[in-house]
Amino acid sequence: MEDYRIVLKQIGLKFRVERTKKQLSQEKFAEIAGVHTNYIGKVERGEQNLTIKKIVELANSLDIPINNII
Repeated sequence: MEDYRIVLKQIGLKFRVERTKKQLSQEKFAEIAGVHTNYIGKVERGEQNLTIKKIVELANSLDIPINNII
């Protein structure tokens, strides 16, 4: 059984990879997603517990399929 912290870090890394592919700063991603820059940093470091709804919203903000994240 996986520890949820490992899963959060994996999801965060995937968001970071997708964000950098689009050449977006954390600040710009946060602006597009309508969240604070600190929130994006926590997500990418795996420190922010995410709901499915928020994962979908963030993926939509990057205009990527949810399958790229989970």
